[in-house]
Amino acid sequence: MASREFLKILGSARLGDVSAQQKLANAYLTGAFKTPIQPSNALIWLEKSYSSITNQALKDQFSSPAEIYGVLEQITQIPLSETFNSPAFGFGWDSFWQLAESKEALEFKFAAKWQIVDLLVNPLNQEMRSELESWLKKRSNTVSIEKLAKLNMSDFQKLAKEYLVEIANSENPFTALAKELLMKLQPKNEALSSLWKTWLEEQNEDALISAAELGLTAAKLALGLRLAQLDGNVQSKSNASLKKAAHWLELAAKDGDRDAWYALGEIYRRPQFSGYNASESDRCFDRAADLGHPEAQLRKGANLWRKREKSDEKVRGLQASYWVWHAQQQGVIEAKELLSKILESCQIPSKNAWFELAHSAEQAVNHHAEHKLDEDWLLLCHRIIIANQFNFTKAELLLCEVGQLQHEHCVVVDIRWELPKILPRLIQIETIQQRRALLAAGKAFAGSELSLEGNLRQRRYRFDQVTNWLVATFTSKLKNQTDAELA
Repeated sequence: MASREFLKILGSARLGDVSAQQKLANAYLTGAFKTPIQPSNALIWLEKSYSSITNQALKDQFSSPAEIYGVLEQITQIPLSETFNSPAFGFGWDSFWQLAESKEALEFKFAAKWQIVDLLVNPLNQEMRSELESWLKKRSNTVSIEKLAKLNMSDFQKLAKEYLVEIANSENPFTALAKELLMKLQPKNEALSSLWKTWLEEQNEDALISAAELGLTAAKLALGLRLAQLDGNVQSKSNASLKKAAHWLELAAKDGDRDAWYALGEIYRRPQFSGYNASESDRCFDRAADLGHPEAQLRKGANLWRKREKSDEKVRGLQASYWVWHAQQQGVIEAKELLSKILESCQIPSKNAWFELAHSAEQAVNHHAEHKLDEDWLLLCHRIIIANQFNFTKAELLLCEVGQLQHEHCVVVDIRWELPKILPRLIQIETIQQRRALLAAGKAFAGSELSLEGNLRQRRYRFDQVTNWLVATFTSKLKNQTDAELA
């Protein structure tokens, strides 16, 4: 409900009191007398006040500069862009241009020019400008300045951009705003490159903040690390700076930056951070690992390894080995030691028990058409070759599911489907020969029927037949070859 004083001023303003009209406009601008701030209403009453003053001046053939200046000062305080739909917008439009081009009232020039710039150049008012262009075309008369009388929308915008450069290069209350707007209007890549270069060469923190605010992911990350003091040896003890750091790092993380996710994980683990959250920290580290951060991959792998007894994965340690292996591939030294605890290593097949038999099996596979090998015999030869490469036991050789052995980084030997008490083994794939053996066996088994190899008893019987044939066929050939060479 309006106050009595406001109602009194409103009554006087309606009766034509110029002073009351200006007071009423001021109330709509500042919110005095608990009045809602409404720039459009303020402009309407200023138009009435200005008309009253100019009409009185014509009638008395005398003008009061103080009264006119009072109206002009109030007009320059009105955000022109917020009055577009007001009946008095035309008055505001004309007034601001007259003040901007006037050689008098110099104290109001920059304020007027800034309001014009804000309306015609600021990207925030982009949608309004199409309506403004239509309004200008419908309007029969424009500003009462000859220079501006026949300008169209693009001409007004060009002039507004000249105002913007002038304001930015002068010392006035709107200089900082003008410089900020100029930066926004620059081609984004050019602006960001310039700011980032300034930061790298001069360590100018203002340039870093500006680049971050304009959306450069590297700047967001650098600013977040700087605020958290994660870019050096000192660690921040201030919760306020950690909150700011988390804000910028979250923005960089949303852009998909893995280093930002890792740094967020570090922050959420700090006891001095009010947002301390171990679960959120693990989530951030996991996200960084997913994006390829080597330290995060090691951390995730180590965490999975510690919790392997509680995990519900079919083969314990498989997930842990995957992440630790990726960390090792990226050169994390600590990962190698942990990986040796999770995965077995079989780099030298010549030291394995199946070496000689596997050599004969390879020859049989390479000349299977010549020896007219049945498919089940051929499959067993592939089993022997793989068993040698990864040092399988006889039970593992006969029972392993060849099509499910290979994972990206290791071989999973799991024969619990037949022998429940034998634990699975994880063996690292380390050589090209190992991968080739797996690939060749995978192709052979892919086209075979599941029932072809039979049960364990049948496989054992076939194994004895095949091994005897391999020894008899290829060992004798090798002996005859050696004897011939010696002779």
